[in-house]
Amino acid sequence: MSLLRRSALALCFSLPATAVFAQQAPASTAPVIRLSPEDQARGLNGAQRNFFFTTGESTREEDYINAGFFGQRLRPYLAGNPEALANLNAYRAQKWLYLGERLTFVGAVAFYSQQVLSSDSEHQYFKDTQKAAIGVATLSLLSNIFITRHTNERFQRAVSTHNAGLSSAHNMLQRLTPTGVGLAASATGQPLLALRWNVR
Repeated sequence: MSLLRRSALALCFSLPATAVFAQQAPASTAPVIRLSPEDQARGLNGAQRNFFFTTGESTREEDYINAGFFGQRLRPYLAGNPEALANLNAYRAQKWLYLGERLTFVGAVAFYSQQVLSSDSEHQYFKDTQKAAIGVATLSLLSNIFITRHTNERFQRAVSTHNAGLSSAHNMLQRLTPTGVGLAASATGQPLLALRWNVR
């Protein structure tokens, strides 16, 4: 091997580890997701309005994205993280239950009102059909407490799981990347690649 070729090899292998591995392991393009301060503070049985999130550093109101009623606009950002998607699916299921409960309640109240107003003479308020409508409306309101108790938590957990996955992948890449790359010689004089890791 010529002296020129050996010098070129030595220069290549003495480059910092980050430069050598930058082409082999590109950084993840998935962004960190941040909820609006109001949405981060939502607790148990919180308001059932849409969440707003951003994927940048800016916290201006116009930079936040409406996640949609079922969180559908967040879904593309969670691709590749099954646990985060599972939490988002649970959130969507809870929202379907919430929507069904609201429709049931409104339907029961409308039916009760129609029964009261349908009488040609005196209004009646406690016929058997009206009692049934009152019972359905009451059960609907009670079920709302259980349906909405953890709904917001599912969405928040989907975001935190996504961000935790990004952090874990970054830490793993840092641990696997050598802290030093160099060139060594074997007993026969052949050049060898030398890698060094810091053990923590």
